[in-house]
Amino acid sequence: MKVGIIGGGIIGLSSAYYLMKAGHTVTIIDQSDLKDGCSFGNAGMIVPSHIIPLASPGMVAKGLRWMFNSTSPFYVRPRLSGELIKWGWEFYKHANKNHVDIAASALKEISLLSKTMYQQLAKDLPFDFGYHERGLLMLYQTKDTEHEEIEGAAYANTLGVAAHVLSSKEVQQLEPDIQVNVRGGVYYPGDAHITPQALVSQLILFLQKDNVKILTSTIVQDYVQEAREIKVVKTNQGDFEFDEVVMAAGSWSGIMSSKLDITLPMQAGKGYSFTIQNVKKNARIPSIFLEERVAVTPMGSTLRFGGTMEITGIDHSINMNRVRGIVEAIPKYYPEMKVSMPKKEEVWHGLRPCSPDGLPYIGRSEKISNLVLATGHSMMGLSLGPGTGKLVTELLNREELSIDISAFDPDRFS
Repeated sequence: MKVGIIGGGIIGLSSAYYLMKAGHTVTIIDQSDLKDGCSFGNAGMIVPSHIIPLASPGMVAKGLRWMFNSTSPFYVRPRLSGELIKWGWEFYKHANKNHVDIAASALKEISLLSKTMYQQLAKDLPFDFGYHERGLLMLYQTKDTEHEEIEGAAYANTLGVAAHVLSSKEVQQLEPDIQVNVRGGVYYPGDAHITPQALVSQLILFLQKDNVKILTSTIVQDYVQEAREIKVVKTNQGDFEFDEVVMAAGSWSGIMSSKLDITLPMQAGKGYSFTIQNVKKNARIPSIFLEERVAVTPMGSTLRFGGTMEITGIDHSINMNRVRGIVEAIPKYYPEMKVSMPKKEEVWHGLRPCSPDGLPYIGRSEKISNLVLATGHSMMGLSLGPGTGKLVTELLNREELSIDISAFDPDRFS
């Protein structure tokens, strides 16, 4: 089949990879130049441990407290927007234990599938993208966070996700090269990490060599529909006909889907990162500073710090106060590590596509018979990319699916 993929981030690229391997003719359409998207500068974590969705008990209260702190890790910019109001109401309705139980099982299955795909990619791809299985440390400094994380670890273990509660001394033993100042931590040995920019940049070249057409700076403007099918995708670079279309446009998916009369609640969650070069005494294991919501990932001789979740709409401005919050968190957990404020041009940002219930949209649309949606992965896009690409290919081939994807139904808010 001729397959058109709208979006060239990790979800679109992964889908293209498996579709190409299945023998389809694939074209990726992206509005950017694919040199610095959301899949480039993120924390690079492959996290089967992340089974609790963003919409969970306590997040509404935390979000309200954080909104009044300019350096806090979470912020929703107040604005008159019907879409934001609807998104916020759905988020509120889903922030409960029943939803967490449903979501956790679904997220675990797709996370484990995706990790398996990463393991295979590390063997099959003819380039190195820094895949390492060293686990993840969730580090905490307060008694309240300790209580939450111990409960989270117990919950993960009941679902078959290994989690070990560690004392401060045990944490330090896992990080012999740097001083770590924590009350304790939870270690998830099943997690992994990569260098995302190495994967994405080299995967683009690999796909192009295998005759995947990648159209950059190409904006989808409209669609021609007939008998519940997309017949033509209209862009600023011309019109294209496909047998099947994959919507993997990240934070823009909601806007692009609305042209097809598909309701896909979505908000862009902006995150920042910066990377320190030539670190002599580096961390060995990726970590999350829980109280500050800062992610830390060693990538060779570099160390990347990332964080914040700004629900501000499609907005590419950089709020240096949020970046300051990341910088100020570092010496609290790594006392010997002195990190200066990066220059604005050294700060990377990306717009994560956030659904209101914290689950991605993966599946065929009921309204358009030749459309598969694969978007809304929030902070988990890189982690779930290959697994989603595999599922997209199975959906297009109308094969038996590797996992149950009913929780990811793209029509669930229609």
